[in-house]
Amino acid sequence: MKTAPKPEDGPCTYKGILVACGPPGLPGGRNILYHNNGEGTFADVSEKAGMWTAVGTYGLSVAASDLDNDGWPDIYVANDSAPATLYLNQKDGTFRDIAIEAGAALSAEAKPQAGMGVSIGDYNRDGNMDVVKTNFAGDTDSLYTNLGDATFEDRTYPGGLGVNTRLLGWGVGFYDMDNDGWLDILMSNGHVYPEVDRAKGDLKYAEHKYLYRNLRNGRFEEVTSEGGPGILENAPARGCAFGDYNNDGVIDVAVNCINSIPQLLRGDSTLNRNWIKIKLVGVKSNRTGIGSRVKVTATTAPEATKPLLQTEELRSGGSYFSQNDLRLHFGLDRAKKVDMVEISWLSGHVDQIKDLAVNQLHVIQEGGKVLSSAPLPPCKPRGPVKG
Repeated sequence: MKTAPKPEDGPCTYKGILVACGPPGLPGGRNILYHNNGEGTFADVSEKAGMWTAVGTYGLSVAASDLDNDGWPDIYVANDSAPATLYLNQKDGTFRDIAIEAGAALSAEAKPQAGMGVSIGDYNRDGNMDVVKTNFAGDTDSLYTNLGDATFEDRTYPGGLGVNTRLLGWGVGFYDMDNDGWLDILMSNGHVYPEVDRAKGDLKYAEHKYLYRNLRNGRFEEVTSEGGPGILENAPARGCAFGDYNNDGVIDVAVNCINSIPQLLRGDSTLNRNWIKIKLVGVKSNRTGIGSRVKVTATTAPEATKPLLQTEELRSGGSYFSQNDLRLHFGLDRAKKVDMVEISWLSGHVDQIKDLAVNQLHVIQEGGKVLSSAPLPPCKPRGPVKG
């Protein structure tokens, strides 16, 4: 079997710089799926479930989502230096890789990419879960728009993400940075080769983030330069997780860096837009509500021609080695209340709760019981540590 040579034997180079080899030339791995037995143990069902139909890949990030709207979670995997994998749930304990035929495996030029991170969200608010994927330096990142049945259209260039090719992306997230009810995108970047710091030109190991604002018309506008010091500061970033750590109703971002201290990016918004948070408590479904789909309907203004409708799923894991806040967050713009929250649980049960107050955390139990509704307690900064 062909294997990657050592740098001194290769040589392996990147833009004329001697670097570590791989992953091309190294044997790829197999994806693993563990079935929860329901009593504290797991069974390896990888081969039986069809995970091994996609072999020889270099999997880096994975996200589970119901991509064809049939109530069964599917699995999307970003692979380094290989086409992405999309396992479609066959509803019988098995999966089938449909990434190529679904249009979510390759670049807009139909070439394999070095996928790093992945995030899933309904950025165009049509009720279908879309995919954004970060890739290696010298390539665009990827934006795949879901057409509703787990078939995708590559919108990287029409969507505005094709403007950047220089930085190397890792963690990524669809998130509403300004609470206008439309998902924006943040990407954390950092090179893999420390040697680039010694190279001529503008290549750096530590890199700044990318920030894209949703223009509400299927396109994004890069607003990195307006994102503040947390976005512009260079860091050897890898994973990033999204959540409201200080309970002020604006999403923040925790960034994990390699061989460096992590970053905590506080989201500061002066727009005073409303929001709502939903925390799920499963009964027949899993306790945390993982895999549930939540639809929020609100009227932003009396003159609005149609309500603000958002759809989100509660997921475990994502981005790149990261876990987001398990409280689902929905920006509501100027809406004064939430008309309806509809929760589709993995058990198949559907709850509908009407007329919820804005700017509050609502804890909802499977079966439709609202366990609590209250403003978030403020997060008080700690004083100096006394030694």
